[in-house]
Amino acid sequence: MDIGVFIPIGNNGWLISKSSPQYLPTFELNKAIVQKAEEHGLDFALSMIKLKGFGGETEFWDHCLESFTLMAGLAAVTDRIKLYASTPILVLPPAIVARMATTVDSIAPGRFGINIVTGWAPGEYSQMGLWPGDDHFGNRYDRAVEYVTVMKELWREGVSNFKGEFYEMDDCVLSPRPTDGHIDIVAAGQSNTGMRFAAEHADYNFILGSGVNTPLALADTTGTLVDAARETGRDVGAMSLFMVIADETDEAAQAKWQDYHDNADRAALAYMAGESASDTNADDSSTARTIVLPEGAVNFNMGTLVGSYETVAKMLDEVAEVNGTKGIMLVFDDFLDGIENFGTRIQPLMKCRQA
Repeated sequence: MDIGVFIPIGNNGWLISKSSPQYLPTFELNKAIVQKAEEHGLDFALSMIKLKGFGGETEFWDHCLESFTLMAGLAAVTDRIKLYASTPILVLPPAIVARMATTVDSIAPGRFGINIVTGWAPGEYSQMGLWPGDDHFGNRYDRAVEYVTVMKELWREGVSNFKGEFYEMDDCVLSPRPTDGHIDIVAAGQSNTGMRFAAEHADYNFILGSGVNTPLALADTTGTLVDAARETGRDVGAMSLFMVIADETDEAAQAKWQDYHDNADRAALAYMAGESASDTNADDSSTARTIVLPEGAVNFNMGTLVGSYETVAKMLDEVAEVNGTKGIMLVFDDFLDGIENFGTRIQPLMKCRQA
């Protein structure tokens, strides 16, 4: 079972709390995290893209690095771990991203992939005059299909003459091309439309766990991806996302989680809720809806594994057994300590990581 880390490209990681570790994102921090992940045998690292934060007392995600340039830097200081950058499709043209990906692939041959971000928060794009209007909520995956098609043509053939609704190529060329003419594509849609996009065009789709210490709660969502992939006849794997809050005992870990929850940054959460409400037609399974559910919005309602190192290892093994799961991506309350404790205290106890 592949294990990866969702690195903290934005300040304070994935905890919207006044009592969680407070830090700015830097190259040195992310380099230390990814090198430590590689040291402990983790398989991949992915960086998000966020263009406008949520504010509040913690200035949550008001301070963010850029994904491609960060991953290019990390590619040069790692040897084995796979690296994924995120592209905001409303900002970066597909032909440019195809060339950027080829460039990073030349730094780290065969170790680079792209996460497709269709965009659900209008404020990120309207600040730059790039929000196409609320029709984007309904056609964003149509745009993503064209986006990925252009990139794949360029990587495979070195030329694209694609003509679509959103993009038109006119003898657009790319050389050199990436290793084996392929770059892995990752998607993260949780809606039925997002799952169909992943099944047709991606290699992996991230699945958001839900609840606290309910590792199997994502089984139905993973099943939706498996069914969609079966219909397309493609091999598309689920990468499950979980936050790990671990300590020597279950009680100590639970106390940390409760403290983070009790000290949530309410102003930042309110801004996030306002942005997520912009898409009035989003279904209940969409990312915009699930991340703001009140019971766990302090960490985007992602699946949260709280307990001793032994307890967390057992729950991760349960996740690995879910049909269709090809990997697990982790975030931590404290990333450096979290990666170290995962590598030395949790991973040795996991059946799915015995190799």
